[in-house]
Amino acid sequence: MHTALITGITGQDGAYLAELLLGKGYQVYGTSRDAGTSSFEALKARRIFDRVRVVSMAPSDFKSTLTAISKCRPDEIYHLASQSSVGLSFEQPSETIDSVITGTLNILESLRFLALPAKLYHASSSECFGNTVQGAANEQTPFNPVSPYAVAKAAAHWLVRNYREAHGMFAANGILFNHESDLRPTRFVTQKIVQGAYRISRGSRDKLILGNLAIRRDWGWAPEYVDAMWRIVQAEHADDFVIATGESHSLQDFVCAVFARFGLDWKDHVEHDPQLTRPNEILSSQGDPRYAFSRLGWKAAHTMQAVVTRLVDARVAQGELRSI
Repeated sequence: MHTALITGITGQDGAYLAELLLGKGYQVYGTSRDAGTSSFEALKARRIFDRVRVVSMAPSDFKSTLTAISKCRPDEIYHLASQSSVGLSFEQPSETIDSVITGTLNILESLRFLALPAKLYHASSSECFGNTVQGAANEQTPFNPVSPYAVAKAAAHWLVRNYREAHGMFAANGILFNHESDLRPTRFVTQKIVQGAYRISRGSRDKLILGNLAIRRDWGWAPEYVDAMWRIVQAEHADDFVIATGESHSLQDFVCAVFARFGLDWKDHVEHDPQLTRPNEILSSQGDPRYAFSRLGWKAAHTMQAVVTRLVDARVAQGELRSI
């Protein structure tokens, strides 16, 4: 039986990854800063909470990280934990930098200190590329981070590559573009849109207030993206991979598709607020996943329209369950 340690198991990706690994027969450990007080709502929503072993670990604290890894002795580590809000990183840059960079460094140093031959997957980010207006980004596209979060992720990405090359570790980066599911919290704009459209379809007269509708993103389906994470770790050699659908759509396209699923015209219900625009906004983000297909056999099955359908159907089902 393989043993996996997932940092950030309380989030969307952590829950779906845990479910995937349990289905493959893994013993799964998951970390939380305080395992005794965390709600683990995502794990409970997937009905796997009682199958995961939870340990307390603060990635930004080296002793805490070393202790947790030493206790679990995992074969594979999936490092997903960090301050993950791009918008919040402009308000809390120091906390974001510490969370992302120091957390990643402590895991790498723990593996080196323990001489543990565990394979490490690090959640890099498409935010590292900044704007991709010149074409879809691949593994050779230079980074151009435009937020404190992206700067931190870019530094952590290069730390992973440095330890891979300097110490011979199996340390890989997954450069994932936007990926959604019904486990996303409402602070993410995709869920804000779905929740808002649902309320309006049920009679609410509130307007949905959004920022720049012209921004473009490469949206995929989260359960497929955690499968890519696993495939990256199973590769013969550690490497870096762009994980994306290869398609780019505007936020307006996404809004239009969501409201259409509810039989509504978005123009009647959406208002623009320029204050919701980030200080330095990525206008276009698109990934080129061809390397992942050639090396891992991975290809996204769900693009934006299919993602919208799944999100809306899940929200409607949840509403019906609550009304019973």
